[in-house]
Amino acid sequence: MKLSKIRVIGAMCVAAIWAALAARAWFGSDNAFSMAERRELAQKPALTWESVMDRSFMEKFDDYSLDQFPLRDSFRQIKSLTHYYGLMQKDNHDIYIADGYAAKQEYPLHQDSVDRAANRFSMVYRLLLKGNTDNIYMAVVPDKGYYLAEDAGQLAMDYDQLMATMEAAMPWATHIDLTDSLSAESYYRTDTHWRQEKLTDAAEVICQSMGVTAADASSYTVETLERPFYGVYYGQAALPMEGDTMYLLHSDVLDGCTTYVGDWDVKTNTPVYQQLYKGVYDRQRLEGEDMYEAYLSGIQSILRIENPNAKTDRELIVFRDSFGSSIVPLLMQDYAVVTVIDIREIDAMTLRAFGINWDADVLFLFSTLVLNNSETIK
Repeated sequence: MKLSKIRVIGAMCVAAIWAALAARAWFGSDNAFSMAERRELAQKPALTWESVMDRSFMEKFDDYSLDQFPLRDSFRQIKSLTHYYGLMQKDNHDIYIADGYAAKQEYPLHQDSVDRAANRFSMVYRLLLKGNTDNIYMAVVPDKGYYLAEDAGQLAMDYDQLMATMEAAMPWATHIDLTDSLSAESYYRTDTHWRQEKLTDAAEVICQSMGVTAADASSYTVETLERPFYGVYYGQAALPMEGDTMYLLHSDVLDGCTTYVGDWDVKTNTPVYQQLYKGVYDRQRLEGEDMYEAYLSGIQSILRIENPNAKTDRELIVFRDSFGSSIVPLLMQDYAVVTVIDIREIDAMTLRAFGINWDADVLFLFSTLVLNNSETIK
């Protein structure tokens, strides 16, 4: 008799939970964006005769039901905790934790992707740089796994092969090795990117290679941001991790700069530069979804930074991915103008119209993450 009552109570509890979840799913408001996963969530598809017949409604509804499931983030965290600590798995969807750092397993080396990136850089050289400048440099930014994967027992790409490929494919550039100037502590615990306040050694290596001076680390004033930074791996790992503390470096040089963004005036069909802000930080982005975008406004096709306090009249052009956003300001000391270009957003032919002085120092600065997944490079 007691066993039957327990079964009835259990069944009623399950039914009540199911009913509550179903009511929340059908009648609750949908979320547009997942802060944890840094992506837009699928919305309820329109039910039409055409969408039913071509099965697109069922496919979209499947994505919608997964993205809008009640308590989705809580269930994701329970699943991750079960994987890591219950089943003792080393990673969850290729995300692993090592020494308190969340990282993604970047394996294997995609040789075709690295070759494609090298070919794209060579095309930029032929179209824009050849015959204009001989001061060309290449620095590969290792991802966090370079310093964590082996000790954590994780698979990792062949970094030596990647760097050897880039060096062989770009004989017209002087290659700069950054690996010894960085460590796991140079990166955020919850994000892919490196920490600006930990990059003064790397900036000095780059500047010395290019024949300019880098500001002494002690010359910077460090601003500590109160809002914690939760990087992309925080959401992907779905584990209870503390946010990172983010810092901004300041100096008379950096605060005296003016940053402009290159755009296209559709009325005159000509390129224009519009002032974004004084200095090198987009402080509005600190209140947004990704605080790292405060460094040079995140993803921008072309930026021009003017430095009236430069020690020389030299100019620098940096072809970069998002890792360049936080270190480019630390290369400003001697340069009167720094042009920052993201060739994932703009092609070489369009760049010709922007009046860039190609007789300048040129730095290619790309991470192993982009080189090993180079489909986005134009």
